[in-house]
Amino acid sequence: MIVIPPYLKKNDTIAIVCPSGYMPYENAVICIKTLQEWGFKVKVGNTLGNQFHYFSGTDEERLTDFQQMLDDDSVQAILCGRGGYGLTRIIDKINFKKFAKKPKWIIGFSDVTVLHAHINQRIKIATLHAPMVNAFNDGGFEQPSILTMKKALQGKPINYKTAIHSLNRNGKAVGSLIGGNLAIIAHLIGTTSSYQTKNKILFVEDVGEYIYNVDRMFLQLKRNGMLKHLAALIIGGFSEMKDTTIPFGEEVYAIIKQHVEEYNYPVCFNFPVSHEKTNMALKIGVQHQLTVTNKQVQLKEIN
Repeated sequence: MIVIPPYLKKNDTIAIVCPSGYMPYENAVICIKTLQEWGFKVKVGNTLGNQFHYFSGTDEERLTDFQQMLDDDSVQAILCGRGGYGLTRIIDKINFKKFAKKPKWIIGFSDVTVLHAHINQRIKIATLHAPMVNAFNDGGFEQPSILTMKKALQGKPINYKTAIHSLNRNGKAVGSLIGGNLAIIAHLIGTTSSYQTKNKILFVEDVGEYIYNVDRMFLQLKRNGMLKHLAALIIGGFSEMKDTTIPFGEEVYAIIKQHVEEYNYPVCFNFPVSHEKTNMALKIGVQHQLTVTNKQVQLKEIN
């Protein structure tokens, strides 16, 4: 049974931390202002604006900052500043005991998939796969994706209707929603943080990968049994894909379709979750219904 953290109300506090890559403080100014305009208080961690080579601090600094916000009773949600890489280095040292007793929303995507998967599997608490701090810049705070994050945090049920895709496989499925960045999901296989996918609705997205590597990662998921007993599969954006000097010979969506052809669950492609501006908030661990027809795709939260 998944526990859903309390939804946010006016004057609740959202903490901003950077548990992975470095982010300049000025990149967060618009995000902080927007969150305050939404009626929330903002508490900034020591890792925002801090730098240790690629990271927002040493492993110990990033661990300490995240742990403090996780244990802080005055904080109702934690928004990760950015992804990149780094959470796997500290995930096994985070103490979730107090968080398990007093859950709060953990928000982010990309490398934050490490947290989503670990918390889903080990702590059984819902988290929010959603845009991070940089997405608020360049007018992003007015984008529909950002507004879905606000609505999700306020407790409004998710109900997305999107366009069909020629590679879709029609059907209807109900299950707990899990997923995130494909590279991270594959990276966690064999660890105690790895998703258990049976009867779940799995969503994946990625950025900047070689096409052949998407093929390899889907083979890894397939050989591990993660694709066999899904309730449904949602394929998000695969942006900035790279090819080898000798072309691989297939597009990403076509590769994925081949890997799931033998199964009979519904599959939808080009769902609006990605590293692009279109990145709708998704509640991980919460029950959803996915309906794929010739007219539309609908993903809605159910009780």
